[in-house]
Amino acid sequence: ISGAALMDGALFVVAADAKFPQAQDREHLLAAEMCGIKKLIIVQNKIDVVDRERAIENMHEIERFVKGRPVEKAPIIPVSAQHGVNMDLLIETIEKEIPTPKRDPAAPPQMYVLRSFDVNKPGTRVEQLQGGVLGGSIVQGLFRVGDEVEIRPGLRTETGGKTVYQPLFTKIRSIRVSGGEVKEAGPGGLVGLGSSLCPSVTKADSLVGSIVGKEGSLPPVLDKVTLEVQLFERAVGTEELVAVEKIRTNEPLVLNVATAVTSGVVTSAREDIIDVSLRRPICVASNFSASLSRRIGESWRLIGYGRFK
Repeated sequence: ISGAALMDGALFVVAADAKFPQAQDREHLLAAEMCGIKKLIIVQNKIDVVDRERAIENMHEIERFVKGRPVEKAPIIPVSAQHGVNMDLLIETIEKEIPTPKRDPAAPPQMYVLRSFDVNKPGTRVEQLQGGVLGGSIVQGLFRVGDEVEIRPGLRTETGGKTVYQPLFTKIRSIRVSGGEVKEAGPGGLVGLGSSLCPSVTKADSLVGSIVGKEGSLPPVLDKVTLEVQLFERAVGTEELVAVEKIRTNEPLVLNVATAVTSGVVTSAREDIIDVSLRRPICVASNFSASLSRRIGESWRLIGYGRFK
């Protein structure tokens, strides 16, 4: 869900040799709908291991499942990834159905952090240490080497027995994309920003869920949120179909918002509006939705989503 929040479109891959839908199929499609991904291509893989009748039956299973959903008219492309069958048709369909959106290079740059890490090997001499690296996707604007940036919510610290988050300020030392190092980067694909931060600050994904941007341009940090909730009829990801009951006051929930994952407690629940006090604050634009998970059995299961009010 964290990664899906950054996508302009998606490939929904289905195995032709398995009964459809599986539990994860429901979860993946609902995640795409929650994140507002309307440009979807259904890829029917493994057509090389089934006969013609089974492939057609699987296609009908897919059509029945997506009927009445926002992706009802999504194209279904049969392929064999292992043998490269119809990959040219798939690429052509991607170009047609998921065109690259027009971007505004003058917009304030923002990047949601999917990974953060220390690239230095153990035993590296102090004078050879490289700053911490932030990995993610730029959603708007351009970042350039030398830019001064802010990271929110930032670094977790303990003050007087209380956990607080402090914004971080740093300079971009390098920018790396799939093709190598560049001087500037914008939306599209994954990006690694080398910074002047101490690598101990970014190691072990400690800044995942943060947002990077120019100082003063980022959304506010929130530790309490109000959501307009849309619940599913059934919980997603369970072996058996479990009906979703209304959210209750004092109920714990897990929220996925952009690349951030946080837990919280419902302080007030009324009809389709809930107030949630978050254990870890978030910093996201108001156009994002929050997916909501409830503990069912031993696992957290997706039960719906909420839009910020």
